[in-house]
Amino acid sequence: MGSVREEPAKVLRRILGSPGVHQGPACFDALSAKLIQSAGFSYCITSGFSISASRLALPDTGFLSYGEIIDQGRLITQAISIPIIGDADNGYGNAMNLKRTVKGFIAAGFAGIILEDQVAPKACGHTRGRKVVSREEAVTKIKAAVDARKESGSDIVIVARTDSRQAVSLDEALTRCKAFADAGADVLFIDALPSAEEMKAFCQIAPNVPKMANMLEGGGKTPILSTKELEEIGYKIAVYPLSLIGVSIKAMQDALTALRGGSIPPPQSMPSFEEIKDIVGFNAYYEEEDRYATNTN
Repeated sequence: MGSVREEPAKVLRRILGSPGVHQGPACFDALSAKLIQSAGFSYCITSGFSISASRLALPDTGFLSYGEIIDQGRLITQAISIPIIGDADNGYGNAMNLKRTVKGFIAAGFAGIILEDQVAPKACGHTRGRKVVSREEAVTKIKAAVDARKESGSDIVIVARTDSRQAVSLDEALTRCKAFADAGADVLFIDALPSAEEMKAFCQIAPNVPKMANMLEGGGKTPILSTKELEEIGYKIAVYPLSLIGVSIKAMQDALTALRGGSIPPPQSMPSFEEIKDIVGFNAYYEEEDRYATNTN
């Protein structure tokens, strides 16, 4: 018999407890998740921005429903074995809705869940127009997430995100993070900190609780720092939300330009057919097919 798969949350907690800064690129579907795992990363995240872009071709402004995000999440968790932290926006409603969301993410196989304090409909991080719920409501929702975890007998990692740095002030963001930690959050995340100084101030709050850095590629508000710099500041995990969706968009645009010009994409711009078949599992499938082959004569 094969070995029993370890609980994803347990693996993620081990990563959070080990030295250094751990990088987690964002996936948006099963294929991108599989590529992250194949590249040797120890965990990944889902990006609501990237899922909204790839699944709906719409901006990350609250269009994605709970049902759509959990459906996409289940396909992703089934495709890979490394732990995944799922982007759950603001929990899709009030405290009771949020509890259902947490339990749904647990059942879907997520190791962690990111919950934010924006009002509905949300705005995307690093963009304009962000508003947050009151501090009391934000903390209450983290308490509800902790209750949902306890009720389900799970150990899912709760990542508490605040967007109050841009919506209110740095002081408010720091105060909320301290309250989130007191309420039972496992990881803290202030989105869109604009300087290394503010990132340092954040990492001094609740020093025993790991901090997440959002290295938004291509021109976000937060400076892009190396893992060594992030470790020195005090971060534990660094996520990269747009790398895969961004290079995918550019590669598809370039390929379409080539096709419109009367040629196929140049060989160096894409894997060979054999390589593509291997990536999506044809060779593994053929091996299994041979193993289960029956003599029909």
